Amino acid sequence: MKIDEALEKLYSLHKFGVKLGLDNIIRLLHNLGNPEKNFRAIHIAGSNGKGSVASFLASILMESGKKVGLYTSPHFVRFNERVKINGKEIEDEYIAKFMTGLDDYVQGFNPTFFEVTTALAFKYFAEKGVDVAVIETGLGGRLDATNTINPLASVITTISYEHTNILGESLELIAKEKAGIIKENTPLFLGLLPQEAENEIVKIAKEKKAGIFLLKNFLTKGKNFAKIEKGDFTCTIYRTGLRGSYQLINSALAVLTANVVFNISDYKIISNALLNVVRNTGFQGRYEVYFTKPKVIFDAAHNAEGVEVFLSEFEKEKDCEKKILIFGAMKDKNIEVMLKKMSGYFDKIYLTTIEYERAASIEELQEICDIIGVKASAVENASDFIEKFIRNNSKDCLVILGSIYILGNIKGKLLAKLDI
Repeated sequence: MKIDEALEKLYSLHKFGVKLGLDNIIRLLHNLGNPEKNFRAIHIAGSNGKGSVASFLASILMESGKKVGLYTSPHFVRFNERVKINGKEIEDEYIAKFMTGLDDYVQGFNPTFFEVTTALAFKYFAEKGVDVAVIETGLGGRLDATNTINPLASVITTISYEHTNILGESLELIAKEKAGIIKENTPLFLGLLPQEAENEIVKIAKEKKAGIFLLKNFLTKGKNFAKIEKGDFTCTIYRTGLRGSYQLINSALAVLTANVVFNISDYKIISNALLNVVRNTGFQGRYEVYFTKPKVIFDAAHNAEGVEVFLSEFEKEKDCEKKILIFGAMKDKNIEVMLKKMSGYFDKIYLTTIEYERAASIEELQEICDIIGVKASAVENASDFIEKFIRNNSKDCLVILGSIYILGNIKGKLLAKLDI
C-alpha cells in the first residue's frame, strides 16, 4: 500500500464519526501489543492553549537532550504533522506499512479516524524508543482515545465553552470531562481557569490523590513578562517564539511542568527552548505572520475565548491602513459570539468554507451575519484572494482566522501556488 492509498483509507474512517468511549481504542491497542505501555508520556487537555503548551514542553525536553515524541491534532497542512519525534514528522513509509497491517482489523471493527491515528502514534513512539511523548487530547479528555496512557503527569490548560453538545452545557461539566485525564497519585498541572472550573477539577484531583500544581500559585505576571517561582527555582520569561502575551502564560505552564516532573531548571535550556519552539516542533497557526509586507496572519482561534486572546494581540497592529478578515468555522462553534467580538476590529469581513461535513457553509455564516447585523461578503477561493493580496503589496493587513481545518486547507493551496 502506498502513502496516498493509506491516507485515503485513513480519511475514509471519518464516516464512522466520533465514538466517545475507550472500548474501541483499548481493543485496537491490544491488537497492536499495547504500545501505550512502552513509553513515558505527559498528557495535555484544555479548551485553548493545549497545542502551544504541548509544543513548549516538547521543545524544553528536546533542548534538555531527550528524544521526544509529540502527538497533536488536527494537522495544519500534512497529516504527518500530527506525529513527530524531535520535530521530524512520521515517515510516509511507516504510515503506509501501518495501514497495510491494519487492513483486516479496520474492515472487521470499524475504528474511527482518531482512534487509528492515536494507535499509529503510540505504536510509532514505542517502536522508535522515545524518552517521553507529549500527548495532546483530541476532544474532551475522559472518553478521548488518548486517555489510554498512564502518564507521568496530566496538564489542563484552560476551560471554556466548547463542544457543549458533547461535553456539557456548563463550565463545571466541561471541566469534569477534561479532568478525566487525571490519574491516581499522578501530578496535575492546572493553568489559569475560571474559578468554577478550577474548583471542579481540584475536587476530582483530590479524590484521585493527585498532586496538584496550580499555575497561579507559582506565577507572577507583568505586562511583558511571566515569572515562575518554586522553591529555589526561578524563571522569568520575557518572550517566546510564539507571538502574543498569552503565550507567556502557556510557556510558564510548560516550564512549571518541566521543572517539577523532569527537574529541568537550567535557564539557558529553557530560554532556548521557548525561543526555538517553532524550529523544534514545527508549530504553526497561532498568530502566525505568514507574510510581512503586506502583513498576512493566520490564527486558528476556534472559539470565543480564542478570539478574545487573538484580538488582545491584534489590537497592537498599528501600521495597517485597513484590516481585513477572512473567517471560516465549524458548525458546532458559537459563530455568532465570535463574529460579534471581531466585527469592531475589521474594516472588511469575508466568509469562506471548505468541503467538509462539519464546516459551516458560506450561506450559514452569511445568515448569522445578517441576524446580528455584521456586514460580510463571500470569498469562494480564499487562497486566490490571499495570493492577489500579497501580489498587490498593499499597506493593509489580512487575517485568516477560524477553524484549523479551514486554515490548513487554505495554507496548503497557498504553498502549492506561491514561491515566497
